[in-house]
Amino acid sequence: MTVPLTQEPILLALHRGDISLQGQFLNSSNRTFLGTLVHEESSLQVVYKPTQGESPLWDFPPRSLARREVAAYRLSRALGWDLIPPTVYRHKNAPFGPGSLQLFVDHDPQVHFFTLTPEQKQSLRPLAVFDLLANNADRKGGHLLLGTDGRLWVIDHGICFHVEDKLRTVIWDFAGEPIPDPLLADVARVMDELAQEGPLFASLRAMLLPAEVRALLRRGKRLLANPRFPQPASHRRPYPWPPI
Repeated sequence: MTVPLTQEPILLALHRGDISLQGQFLNSSNRTFLGTLVHEESSLQVVYKPTQGESPLWDFPPRSLARREVAAYRLSRALGWDLIPPTVYRHKNAPFGPGSLQLFVDHDPQVHFFTLTPEQKQSLRPLAVFDLLANNADRKGGHLLLGTDGRLWVIDHGICFHVEDKLRTVIWDFAGEPIPDPLLADVARVMDELAQEGPLFASLRAMLLPAEVRALLRRGKRLLANPRFPQPASHRRPYPWPPI
């Protein structure tokens, strides 16, 4: 589905619509479902990740992954990059209890990071900066979707925002390059908003621990002080497994 320029109607539908499940994604490490959402006269396909279906991780707080999905969407939107399909935390009237609900994007399942053309990969600089800010510990190649509208989207952000540096990604194409000025301007604006602890801070704080929001601010300030794409870490594993 093509996401309209204004996402508010979709967000409202995600919060209020009636959900019926169509099936389960069996290759997911957490319980993940495809569903249909009906709101007023609209019908959307959605991806539902119930909090109670999350597999425990030793290094992330329990029952926090669905909220991290929402925090990633909110950060992407605050930056003005809209990399992630509309995503909300559904508190009520969800089949297996509270969890994240994300618009399903029609896409070509044969396309992933490793099948992109060189020209398509050149467009991924905002995503590389986003993953650095969000401290994405699991940017697999299959998390990039080519929508039927020709637009690239990214999904699966449940293990982001840890307070320790955990960046693991397949996107190291820009390592050592300067980060483009327009992207730096967006980062600077968002970091200023976070530092003021206003609406954006509160929005992210509703999904993350206070220490995790402060760590995001530190990463942003560090990026602005040294505005280059980083090299892969030598003291820990910088790539996800499996890569797709």
